[in-house]
Amino acid sequence: MTSSLQAALDPGSIAVIGASENPDKIGGRPLLYLSRFGFRGEVWPVNPRRDEVQGRRTVPRLSALSRAPDLAIIAVPGEAAVAALDECGAIGVKVAIMMASGFGETADPAAQAAERAMVARARSRGLRMIGPNAQGLANFGTGAVASFSSMFLEAPPQDGPVGIVSQSGAMSVVPYGLLRARGIGVRHTHATGNDADVTVCELAAAVAADPALRLLLLYLESIPDPHHLAEAAAIARDRGLPIVALKSGRTAAGQAAAQSHTGALANEDRLVDAFLERHGIWRARDTTDLVAAAELYLKGWRPGGRRLVAISNSGATCVMAADAATSCGLDIAPLREDTQGRLRAILPSFAATRNPVDITAALMTNSALFGQILPVIAADPSADAFLVGVPVAGRAYAVDDFGRDTAAFAQATGKPVVIVAPQEIVASPFRSRGLPVFPGEGEAVRALHQLIAHRERMAAAAGRPPHPAPPPPARTPPRLLDEAESLGRLARAGVPVVRHRLCRTAEEAVAASVEIGGPVAVKGCSAEVAHKSELGLVHLGVSGDAAVRAAFEACRTGLAAAGHASSGVIVAAMARGRRELVLGAHRDPVFGPVVMVGDGGTTVEAMPDVAVLLPPFSEAEVERALGGLRIAPLIAGVRGEPPLAVAPYLAAAVAVGRLMVEEPAIASLDLNPILVGTEPGACMALDAVVFVEGTP
Repeated sequence: MTSSLQAALDPGSIAVIGASENPDKIGGRPLLYLSRFGFRGEVWPVNPRRDEVQGRRTVPRLSALSRAPDLAIIAVPGEAAVAALDECGAIGVKVAIMMASGFGETADPAAQAAERAMVARARSRGLRMIGPNAQGLANFGTGAVASFSSMFLEAPPQDGPVGIVSQSGAMSVVPYGLLRARGIGVRHTHATGNDADVTVCELAAAVAADPALRLLLLYLESIPDPHHLAEAAAIARDRGLPIVALKSGRTAAGQAAAQSHTGALANEDRLVDAFLERHGIWRARDTTDLVAAAELYLKGWRPGGRRLVAISNSGATCVMAADAATSCGLDIAPLREDTQGRLRAILPSFAATRNPVDITAALMTNSALFGQILPVIAADPSADAFLVGVPVAGRAYAVDDFGRDTAAFAQATGKPVVIVAPQEIVASPFRSRGLPVFPGEGEAVRALHQLIAHRERMAAAAGRPPHPAPPPPARTPPRLLDEAESLGRLARAGVPVVRHRLCRTAEEAVAASVEIGGPVAVKGCSAEVAHKSELGLVHLGVSGDAAVRAAFEACRTGLAAAGHASSGVIVAAMARGRRELVLGAHRDPVFGPVVMVGDGGTTVEAMPDVAVLLPPFSEAEVERALGGLRIAPLIAGVRGEPPLAVAPYLAAAVAVGRLMVEEPAIASLDLNPILVGTEPGACMALDAVVFVEGTP
């Protein structure tokens, strides 16, 4: 962590520029918080019109201080805020929080230019800035609460193991409020605003290093500096710290709203998913989802697999838990036969013992059943996690005993246990013993799945090689390679391509057709034409010397008539297969090289069914990506058809990823279609479009 960010999170001294006597004003709220929440450093209010503010002596200007504060809170608007930032830089302040708005988040080019200019001046003097348009930072571990949020008055803080870092002010405190309502303490809650200098990702990397944290939550409207987020993820993985991120702007409307909110520029959503997965970060769907599994993370559970055992006194709960588990990809594996035998000796004959375990309504007449079966199930190694459902209980049920026995069960197994108890009278004995409680089966199972899948994701990310940084902006537009050169370059990289020859004369074309054999494809070849069909430059199923000569001549004259330079004419084998797939790659200006895999053919743009991966990646990762597409059942084989032999395609995708990493001059490539069949090795690219940087 840089010293300036250390000063932001744990300052020894704080100046409040625009300090107010009124604690309900932006300049008064931080002073109130610094006093109320136990900040032990020096606090200097700056106000030229008052000698004292909230019981503290003021100074008329920042330069009147005997030494520079570590952190300055700028709580004045407009030009006064810009002047205050300049004064901070002049006297050696390490970091300033700019609360004023009206800069880069607006559509005003002059305001955006003013933001860039003040950041440049600050950086030239070694000053880092949070904001502008920032609600502020709050560290309840040190009492350094440099924020004007009212949430800390409504939901009194408690230091705890959770950190929240957000671009949005509201989204720095809404999760805080939800967690505090559940009794969970929060140490960090920071809002960075426009991210003009210090970004949410850079601050996340600093917060991730706090050894007291066991869960880090992020709210992102854009990811302009993925290297900082990757750094945060690496720091977190080394510590076993899970990061859950809510990245908004999934839709065009959301992206437009984000830009008007903080000036955030949108990222392509599929790339965001790929980037977060690569670095072991879980992506939440909404605010509720962001905090849904918090209790499970904070228990420190490390599940060893996906096998779930459900236990309930309700058959309906058992059925719904099994449905939810299957939907999430968790296994309802049967308990061992000896375990089932021991359960049958305890439970009524009509109880279910395989998994789910249905205690039935017999629990009402014998509350001891609960405590009797849990140790039996605890001894069975066939489970990685447990769901205990008590949907209805009360009078005649020993619910406090249920809570006690389940807590002992969780302690004995060391495995995740979630409780489903919609009645508060039932939920309370479980919750008071530190067990995560949910009102319904779906919420409970989804939280379990998140914990399990997130730990799997973190483990996978730990073994991945680094992803290359994005290239600097190209000075000139990339140039197209002709198809023969494109196919040749890809073949050398390890991609299977159709057998072909580049011919300069009709005689060469005839000889190539004889050598290749059978009907052939004849295509015009030019470094000025990416899509040839529209110009009549593709002739398929050509057979016989005369037909080959005629097709050659048609391609040659077609290129000349369109005014395009000719590299020759390609004669290629006619290939057969069962499915057309696509492979593509390009260099994203933010995330660097990106590879696309999925369904191909002429409908790829109209009905895309593709996934993106960030190289380098493995064949197993490509296979998992294909498994998430709509065409996955077709790849596996349907209605008695054999599965597609995709192994060569997986290898080709890895080769393309390697090519994009090793040859930064390649700007983009498109292999469509790649024909895949059912026989081993039945895979080849029939066409290729490659763009490269630089002059020939």
